[in-house]
Amino acid sequence: MAADGGHSPLEQFVIKTLVPLEVGGVDVSFTNSALFMTIAVLVASSFLVLGMRRSAIVPGRWQVAVELAYEFIAGLLKDTIGQEGRRYFPIIFTLFMFVLLGNLLGMLPYSFTFTSHIAVTFAMAILIFISVTILGFARHGMHFFSFFAPPGTPVYMLPLLIPIEVISYLSRPISLSVRLFANMLAGHTLIKVIAGFIAVLGVAGVMPLALVVALTGLEILIAFLQAYVFAILTCLYINDALHLH
Repeated sequence: MAADGGHSPLEQFVIKTLVPLEVGGVDVSFTNSALFMTIAVLVASSFLVLGMRRSAIVPGRWQVAVELAYEFIAGLLKDTIGQEGRRYFPIIFTLFMFVLLGNLLGMLPYSFTFTSHIAVTFAMAILIFISVTILGFARHGMHFFSFFAPPGTPVYMLPLLIPIEVISYLSRPISLSVRLFANMLAGHTLIKVIAGFIAVLGVAGVMPLALVVALTGLEILIAFLQAYVFAILTCLYINDALHLH
C-alpha cells in the first residue's frame, strides 16, 4: 500500500515514469510498475537461490520455506490435473510467486501494487488463455471444439448450449484478470480511505487505526488467497484443455 501522503486514495495507483525512454516513436519508459515487477522477480529468485543453496538433510528456515512452496504448487497440480500436470509446474509456480509478491510488495509503504492494474492482470490472463487454447488444439486437433458440446447433450439443446459455452470460454481471461485487479484495488483503496481519518480525528482516531491494522491483516490474507485462486484457475484451464469433458 503506497503511503505517499496524497489527498486522493487513488493516487497510490498512478503509474509514474522513472526513466523516460522512447524507441521508434513508441514510449517504453521504465515506470514504477516495471520497477516493482523487477523487484518481485528478484525477490522470488533470491528466495529460491537462498533456500536451495545448501540442500541439507536437516533443512534450515529458508529451505523449509522453499520446500513448502514447492510442495504446495506440486500438490495443487496433482489434485487438479493429475500426474501429467508435473510438466506445467514451472509456469504455475512462476505465476503464483509473481502474483503473490506483487500483492505483498504493494502492502509496503511508498510501494506500488502492479496487480491492481487491469492492464497487467489482463496481459497475464490473455497470455494464459491463448497458451491453453493452443495446448488444446495441439493435443486434440479439431476435436477440441467438442469442448463446447458436452457428451450426452440432446441435439435440440446444442443451438442454445454451444453459444453459452463459447461465451463462457471467451470470458475466462476477463474474469481471471478482473478478479485479481478488483480485489487489490478495492482493498488498498479502503485502507487508504480509513487511514485518512486517523490524523483528522486525533485521539478519536484510535478506532480507525485499529480498523486499519485489522484490514491490513485481512489484505495480507487476500494477497495469498488471490495468488492461489489465480494459480488454481490456471490449473483448471489446463486440465480442461488436456482432458476436455
